[in-house]
Amino acid sequence: MRKIVFAAAATVAAMSLAACSEKTQDATEAVASSAGDDIEAAASDVGDAMGNVGDKASEAANDTADAAKDAAADAEKTTDDIAADAEKAANDVAKEMDDHTDGNPQTN
Repeated sequence: MRKIVFAAAATVAAMSLAACSEKTQDATEAVASSAGDDIEAAASDVGDAMGNVGDKASEAANDTADAAKDAAADAEKTTDDIAADAEKAANDVAKEMDDHTDGNPQTN
């Protein structure tokens, strides 16, 4: 009878241990699945962030190119304005010279 009781107790213990192992395995699978989902979500967030960084860098490059074009146009306009001002000043000087002389280099 003792042997039967010990065998029954051992069987119950083995079944409890097996049930415990199964619960542990299920819990482990759930944790692994959750961790996998978390890693996937984090990787997706990183990918989105990197895409946003690329977009921002592209926008910044375009803004810089536009600013450079604007600066070149402003410099060209300024150069044209300086040339026009110099030409006007030369014409004004020539007019003043004509107003104050008779045009004859011998008498001036």
